[in-house]
Amino acid sequence: MTEFTLDERLAADTVFITNWPLSRVLLMNDARYSWLVLVPRRADVSELYELAAADRAHLIEEIARASAALKSASGAAKINVGALGNIVAQLHVHVVARSPGDAAWPGPVWGNGQAIPYEPDRSDALIARLRAAL
Repeated sequence: MTEFTLDERLAADTVFITNWPLSRVLLMNDARYSWLVLVPRRADVSELYELAAADRAHLIEEIARASAALKSASGAAKINVGALGNIVAQLHVHVVARSPGDAAWPGPVWGNGQAIPYEPDRSDALIARLRAAL
């Protein structure tokens, strides 16, 4: 049995927040958006249907929990949820806080400009708010 390992690109582009029962919760290191990434800690899974039924149900609940916490912590107008996987095959779910006037509004965040990494004090403060809300 293969052990769960976080994809190298996800590891390079994110900051660890916490582990939930199913998913690793990460902050995308792009200060333009408050953006979480949930990665189910299951080895060799790239598609939602590859998860066991119980894990799929659990993932939906974790997405809802992350969405509510992110909306509360960010004050966003809208929460976008997506699982694309075109660049990183490992199953992961993006939970992105969006508001009119953000860097990509109203279009998608993917492929829109260059990421702006968080200043350490700013990411630490956001992570602390998110951990409290999560």
